[in-house]
Amino acid sequence: MTLGSPLDIVGILSALITVAALLIWVERRLLAIWQDRLGPNRVGPLGLFQVVADMLKILSKEDWIPPFADKPVFVLAPVVIMGSMLAAFAVIPIAPDIGIIDFDFDLLYVLAVLALSVYGVVLAGYASNSKYSLIGSLRATAQAISYEVFLAMSALGVVMLAGTFDLRAIVEAQRDGWFVVPQFLGFILFFIGVLAETHRAPFDLPEAENELVAGYHTEYSGMKFGMFFVGEYIGVTLGAALTVTLFFGGWLGPVLPPLAWFIIKTTFFILLFILVRGSLPRPRYDQLMSFGWLVMLPLSFLNLLVTGAIILWR
Repeated sequence: MTLGSPLDIVGILSALITVAALLIWVERRLLAIWQDRLGPNRVGPLGLFQVVADMLKILSKEDWIPPFADKPVFVLAPVVIMGSMLAAFAVIPIAPDIGIIDFDFDLLYVLAVLALSVYGVVLAGYASNSKYSLIGSLRATAQAISYEVFLAMSALGVVMLAGTFDLRAIVEAQRDGWFVVPQFLGFILFFIGVLAETHRAPFDLPEAENELVAGYHTEYSGMKFGMFFVGEYIGVTLGAALTVTLFFGGWLGPVLPPLAWFIIKTTFFILLFILVRGSLPRPRYDQLMSFGWLVMLPLSFLNLLVTGAIILWR
């Protein structure tokens, strides 16, 4: 186990929180451009200060707890979600000499911590003592169980090719070629799984506003609601960074410094997350679950079998 320098740790966590806040503006602005409307453009140049205005509004709102809620659990739920996302990002290798901590089993750690984030959603739905919140948390739990299975299996093809769970070693193993080429099916499955894990549209059934008001965070306000929001955008950044690390060579690339390549690739996938939200309709919940178990799971098994057969043949 290798621990990064205090400067790396503070710098990465500060940058992550800043990016998560800035993504609120980026998403609203890009969706407006793609949908031929204005978006935020009044507060500051190009509406950049809209994020600051939103933060001031959240901080100044009454941090209300419903009298019928389980108060300790109600307060704990957003902390669990935001904390688990930050903890998962700790093992992502940013560049050859930049990172927070390295294990020999980085990928297993990320998958385990992502699974823990579901507890925050369950606690929020249970503690709110609201039917809308409870249904949203139950949907999120079922969705996470379904899609985490093939999310992990789609990443195993990369593990088989690299021969390790160490994310830094997986990046180094792609010097002769990105794993997206031999693992293109695995990449597609992994990307869909990450979308579902972060509850992003079109997989935002746990907080579908036309059915459940706001799902599991219906009863939240003020800073606790803000923590759910920031946790979601940290999850988007984590999903993009993990996709780049596993399938697109991480920091590897010509001419530019390694850090620049990692930022460029991760930014591309963050923008792709936003484009998917603005392009695809939300399916029915039964369609979402059937798609996971009847389509994605068999395809992930097929990807593993074919990858294993090719490795043995070679």
